[in-house]
Amino acid sequence: MIRVDGNTRGLKANQVKRLERLGRRRVPPDRLLSPELARELCGLSREIRRLVGVLVDRRGAVTHVMAGESGSIEMPDWGRMRAGRGRLRGLRCIHTRLGGEPLSRDDLTDLAKLRLDAMAVVEVREDGLPGNVHVAALLPANDSGAGIQRLAPAPPGRLDLDFQAWIRALEEDLAGSGRTRAVGAAERAILVVVTAGRSRLETEFATGELRELARSAGVEVAHVLVQSRPRPDPRTALGAGKLQDLAIRCFQSDVDLVIFDGELSASQARNLGERLELRVLDRTQLILDIFAQRASTRDGKLQVELAQLRYLLPRLAQRDVSLSRLGGGMGARGPGETKLEVDRRRARERMARLERDLAGLQRQRQHRRSRRQRRGVPVLGIVGYTNAGKSTLLRTLTRAEVPVADKMFATLDPASRRLRFPRDREVVVTDTVGFIRDLPPDLVAAFRATLEELREADLFLHLVDAEEAVEGDLERRIAAVRGILEEIGLAGCPELLVFNKIDRLPPGQGARLAARHGALPISARSGAGLQECLARAEAMLPPRPRQAREGGALPQRVAAPPPPAAVRHM
Repeated sequence: MIRVDGNTRGLKANQVKRLERLGRRRVPPDRLLSPELARELCGLSREIRRLVGVLVDRRGAVTHVMAGESGSIEMPDWGRMRAGRGRLRGLRCIHTRLGGEPLSRDDLTDLAKLRLDAMAVVEVREDGLPGNVHVAALLPANDSGAGIQRLAPAPPGRLDLDFQAWIRALEEDLAGSGRTRAVGAAERAILVVVTAGRSRLETEFATGELRELARSAGVEVAHVLVQSRPRPDPRTALGAGKLQDLAIRCFQSDVDLVIFDGELSASQARNLGERLELRVLDRTQLILDIFAQRASTRDGKLQVELAQLRYLLPRLAQRDVSLSRLGGGMGARGPGETKLEVDRRRARERMARLERDLAGLQRQRQHRRSRRQRRGVPVLGIVGYTNAGKSTLLRTLTRAEVPVADKMFATLDPASRRLRFPRDREVVVTDTVGFIRDLPPDLVAAFRATLEELREADLFLHLVDAEEAVEGDLERRIAAVRGILEEIGLAGCPELLVFNKIDRLPPGQGARLAARHGALPISARSGAGLQECLARAEAMLPPRPRQAREGGALPQRVAAPPPPAAVRHM
């Protein structure tokens, strides 16, 4: 006997029995709905004044029986039964409607979210007999962008539909709509951006950057969904309508994951994952994944792992406080430490060990820096937004074999090389990880040891991608870099602003753009403008060795010649 799901409170025993007997009904495999089942559903619904529904599989057997309220009905919890990615679930929902809109938004949301074969709503007439049946089903990807098809309403006995042939044709269309992918192909994702009060231009910048992050992570972007909201929904970040659109897009595009631009709370990520049945990532997780791919040295791998654990730990704690047995009191008596406490304890132990290892590596770097300071070698630190060309500049200046790629965060590990200036003076050039707007605090904390290389710099070479001026995001990127330097206590170091990649702009445009911002135009790839850049940098470096910093404060700097127009004191 199938158990009745939903609201059965206040029903008579014989009414519950009749609901249970619906589970014995069968629908001919070639019919969407039989007239007999429709009459039984409508009669019961009219009698108890509640919505009544069933789930039917493709063999025509009823698998679930549901009793709802007077205006709504909820889908049952079917546990771990999941649909294959890009496929329908093999179940159709049939339920009654006592009045109002035949196919409600909740019906269409359930259809998309659960990937049902069809959603059929039967109107209940005043005499308790079935009226018209309204049917909706999902569509494969198409040029019009439609996600749901609706069949013409008709009484149950006049539904001219061979269900088996119809569902077979639908799945063939799904299989032939470009879904097949080669083994080992890149993961596909839908990007979701919630404006959260941002202007249209700021939203465009955020969307473009999220695309670049996804590309750097090796993810193929199938679609971008943008919703204008003053603030994200506290449960799912998106509104109900957009969530329905997102579920349909995920189904049509056969994606592996969904990436949100903003940071999701633990409950939001869990709710979205359950409703979409896909992996859901936020921007912070995407950046952490890129860092994990790029880390090659022991320093980098330890710092990335520490950042990931710092991000994960509060989300472990928020998963379900009711699982805790360590607090004592009502509801906390039982078998002792649960898996939640074990996971949290192991995460903290691993973080403590990583911090000890990183502290040891930090002491080694400090020892190397102290030897360099005793020799009186000044330091030139290259800073800038990610993918501004910092590693390319280091490679061009010093002939160093450092990895170079046109991707965000291509370089994680700091690299220091010696460079001889035209006046026969040596300097150490240091390149570190690139910056990005809203850099996750966990990353800043984990990479603080690496960023300490910048604390020894006598001058920052602030590299800016001049190509971004065409897109209008240049000033924001400059402000983001300066904001992060201020956040980590490096706002007092002199800065030489340099616009890179002028060779990608029309002749003369790069020089005019740099002059407008008081910067130097160069091309790290071709070497254009590098001689003037080095001369300006040499003029700004202190004439004699500075003292090593004690206790984490910025060092006292020796007075330098008056800075040229392209130099800015932060």
